[in-house]
Amino acid sequence: MPNPQPYLDLRCRKRRLAGISLLVAAGGTALDQLSKALMVHQLHLGQVQPVLPGLLQWRLVENTGAAFSLFHGGVVWLGLISFLVSLGLVLWLLRRPPRRLSSAVAYGLLLAGAMGNGLDRWRLGAVVDWIEWVPLVPLVNEWFPVFNLADVAINMAVALLLLDTLLQSRRS
Repeated sequence: MPNPQPYLDLRCRKRRLAGISLLVAAGGTALDQLSKALMVHQLHLGQVQPVLPGLLQWRLVENTGAAFSLFHGGVVWLGLISFLVSLGLVLWLLRRPPRRLSSAVAYGLLLAGAMGNGLDRWRLGAVVDWIEWVPLVPLVNEWFPVFNLADVAINMAVALLLLDTLLQSRRS
């Protein structure tokens, strides 16, 4: 009779990794929403607060579009996309949990980013952005966006997934 233990161990591991994804998502969403509430309380719209002069500043802006203000004014359908992506990720994590810790963290970060910006769109009608790089070359600032922690989470997720894919292909 075959030993069912390896199968049960794998199921428990996958369930744990899905749980890690959901915990990362919950923590990331909470951190994003708290940071935005703090900035809205601390700054007026458009106000700048230097953090590291010549490098980093806080500037409160509202974005009714997506990254780089693409699709400006598309709050409703962008909010719907955020909701569908979030729902799809949760269902996917529950049905097909990640196999590695790095993937679990990456999917959690992706979910946190989608939920953080999606909540802004639904609650406020715009995404609250507040982190701004102050580049040494003034022309660069013309196209570099003001962003938030949800955006950071999404970019970290993409970087982790790419790194994970590269490492997996090297192992093969």
